[in-house]
Amino acid sequence: MQHRGEIVERAVRQSGMSLSELARRLGKSRRWIYMAFDNPVLSIDTVIQIGKVIHMDFSALISELKNQNQQVSEPEGPVYMASDQSDVLMWKEKYLLLLEKYNELLEKYQRILENKS
Repeated sequence: MQHRGEIVERAVRQSGMSLSELARRLGKSRRWIYMAFDNPVLSIDTVIQIGKVIHMDFSALISELKNQNQQVSEPEGPVYMASDQSDVLMWKEKYLLLLEKYNELLEKYQRILENKS
């Protein structure tokens, strides 16, 4: 019989989400993810948090979750969902526009310095 970490690992790998992406969404390291997969008594909170990220309900696979009514704490780091992709693109565009303006100002400043010499 598989332990909690192995059950979670199988679900994560079947979800198609990379371990790097999972770690980023949980605010953890890849090393932490591997350690979680090796943990036979992985905490229920951690199982539920990973389940939220990969959109998986582990209650059918882990008996302790069947009657789980306790409130789950939020992950320590940021959790990014797929809907945040539009936000990422918006901030990327804003950053690029700001970078262009900055470069223009640098060029203008450089020309002023050249004219003074």
